[in-house]
Amino acid sequence: MKTTIREGGRLVIPAAYRKALGLKPGDEVLLTLEEGEIRVVSTRQAIARAQTLLRRYVPKGRSLSEELIKERREEAVRA
Repeated sequence: MKTTIREGGRLVIPAAYRKALGLKPGDEVLLTLEEGEIRVVSTRQAIARAQTLLRRYVPKGRSLSEELIKERREEAVRA
């Protein structure tokens, strides 16, 4: 798909691409520069990818967020 860089460096993402990515006006996206190419990723996709990567290292049934909350509460009691 071809598009044009507009004034101020604005780039319009075609509607079909926005729909495929589930993007709506006001949504934030992450941009990465890889080997001379710009990659656009929705924050939803970036979070899902990070969660998938972390699952490899966290045993099933273990909740890191619950462990962190417990540690913080224990620290608060000691302080």
